[in-house]
Amino acid sequence: MFSGIVEEAATIVAVERNDSNVNLTVRCSFADELHIDQSVAHNGVCLTVVDIRPDGTYVVTAIHETLERSNIGDLRPGDLINLERSMVMNGRLDGHIVQGHVDTTAVCTGIEEADGSRYFAFRYDVSPEMAAKGYMTVEKGSVTVNGVSLTVCDSTRDSFRVAIIPYTFEHTNFRTIEQGTKVNIEFDIIGKYLARMMELKD
Repeated sequence: MFSGIVEEAATIVAVERNDSNVNLTVRCSFADELHIDQSVAHNGVCLTVVDIRPDGTYVVTAIHETLERSNIGDLRPGDLINLERSMVMNGRLDGHIVQGHVDTTAVCTGIEEADGSRYFAFRYDVSPEMAAKGYMTVEKGSVTVNGVSLTVCDSTRDSFRVAIIPYTFEHTNFRTIEQGTKVNIEFDIIGKYLARMMELKD
């Protein structure tokens, strides 16, 4: 379980394909604090640490389904990736409840400057069936973009905008996002549960 508060925008050191899987080697400041089997969110995708190396890097493996649903398969050495370790249960939930189970990807359709902050617009593919199951955004609701917990504005059937303050821009890989960039999206789990309850009620 995560909160969507990114700890670090780390660097991808290597990307290695192993059959249908991809092994990512990541360099970050807290690599020596990790342990094997620990869960870490990478651009919002929960991946398990499988190796820790003495050079300040560690390795995670993404399976085929993860590659199909996310932008993990697009990563290359030198890319920045947002990292968050799992929540400590006696701490504050500063973002919102994030599972690390990415639902789909979205594409940045525009960036607008706004008095020092920036508005990022995103569009995603959605079917009526998936929207009915809670795979959607709502005005002032929460959404996770590349692992960052954000508040939705200008929500439509298949698009939304988020406001990014300077701190978030500088400390996450939002600073590398431009028009056409593909990002990972996780919709709010509470909305999915409510949609499922309504479905069963019928």
